[in-house]
Amino acid sequence: MKKVWLFIYLLIPVSSFCQDIALQLGAAIKKIEEDDQFKHAIVSLYVVDAKTGSVIFDKNGVIGLAPASCQKIVTSVTALELLGPDFRFKTYITHDQGIKNGILQGNIYVVGQGDPTFGSERWYNTKAESILKKIAVILRQNNIKSIAGSLVGDDRYFAFDPLPNGWVWEDIGNYYGAGVWGINWRENQFDVTFKTGKLENDATTIFATNPAVVLNNYAFINFVRTGNKGSGDNAWLFSAPFSKHIIAKGTVPSSTQGFTISGSLPNPPKLFLLTVKDYLKNKGIPILGNVLTFTEERMKNKAIVIPQGILLDSIQSPRLDSINYWFLKKSVNLFGEALVKTIAVKRYLNPTTDSGISVIKDFWSKRGIEKSALNIIDGSGLSPANRLTTSSLVTVLQYAQKQQWYATFYNALPLINGIKMKDGYISGVRSYAGFIKTSNGNNYIFSFIVNNFDGSPSTVKEKIWKLFDVLK
Repeated sequence: MKKVWLFIYLLIPVSSFCQDIALQLGAAIKKIEEDDQFKHAIVSLYVVDAKTGSVIFDKNGVIGLAPASCQKIVTSVTALELLGPDFRFKTYITHDQGIKNGILQGNIYVVGQGDPTFGSERWYNTKAESILKKIAVILRQNNIKSIAGSLVGDDRYFAFDPLPNGWVWEDIGNYYGAGVWGINWRENQFDVTFKTGKLENDATTIFATNPAVVLNNYAFINFVRTGNKGSGDNAWLFSAPFSKHIIAKGTVPSSTQGFTISGSLPNPPKLFLLTVKDYLKNKGIPILGNVLTFTEERMKNKAIVIPQGILLDSIQSPRLDSINYWFLKKSVNLFGEALVKTIAVKRYLNPTTDSGISVIKDFWSKRGIEKSALNIIDGSGLSPANRLTTSSLVTVLQYAQKQQWYATFYNALPLINGIKMKDGYISGVRSYAGFIKTSNGNNYIFSFIVNNFDGSPSTVKEKIWKLFDVLK
């Protein structure tokens, strides 16, 4: 009997502490809701004890809200579980005819499988220069000194639509709105530099792009004006897949050295092939035929037959756990969309975003999350039409905590305000989800989302961080 009473006495401080934290969180949430910036907003906070799973606090935990980039947590955990942390994307180099006296008699093919790291600057082996060198080495190792046929990009792997449903026009022409293709290149981004005027509202001119081939293959329509010297980047690029025109609007600050912004490539596979052809020519391996991609030819209603091909070699991506590091740490939307489509291919052999989302919903429905609580339409959270509950995000994090690959997932989460958590922001949305280790030894898993706040996102962030201080 004494042991029973001792157990009860030990539980009392824990229960009192949890009640105290809940009261403090309740007061902090009330203060936020009474703030003018949150007058018309919906606030959701869900907190559980990381060890026991008991709910510490629940405010609108089952209300679906736009999660912004915190949705990447769902994509990340699902990909690590279904694909495995050691998964790698592959790109194949093949040909269709024989090689005589160093001359490839037919076409050479680059067969993509959606590698989003192809040409990325985040790893040495994926850099554009590294990839181009590998292709040249592959050809030389197979005694190919010139190619009589064409350079063909087989970019069918992710179907014809590189963009998920629900992405808005203001996003898709900018670097963070880059779509995912069967062949990706340099994270499907480019830089454009404006020569500004000296005075506010002066016209600007475009004098450079990186890579330079962009300027030669696309028509820029420039409406960008010069802003105040310290006004920052207030310019947007507008384009669409397969478009030949890129529209620039807004303002950039006055600068004697020019001002650079980043956009998304309308046709990454084609730009990649043009780059390869030019590189090989400079290395003494000319391609005498054309540069063709499967999707572009189909868009022109032209038939193009790509054979099984004779394999020369393949190029591998970094491991998924390494890709996931940058996906979460730097919130690379492209990586999320590639993972969703890859999940679809591996499970359904149907390379669409919708199929990937279906797999993700099925996976989590078997683990306690209703499909209606994961009302999502992309893998990155960029669409404002996504809806996700904070309780679902916490459930995903709880699941991750129990897996063998948890350490690499935890390491990939940014350290923000002293907390290991993912953050998200789109217009009117701020979100956070992650793990809090307190000064007194308690550990919490939490998710916070606010939709439809008013005013400055930076001041909203500061007020939310004060709320998190209660848990530290």
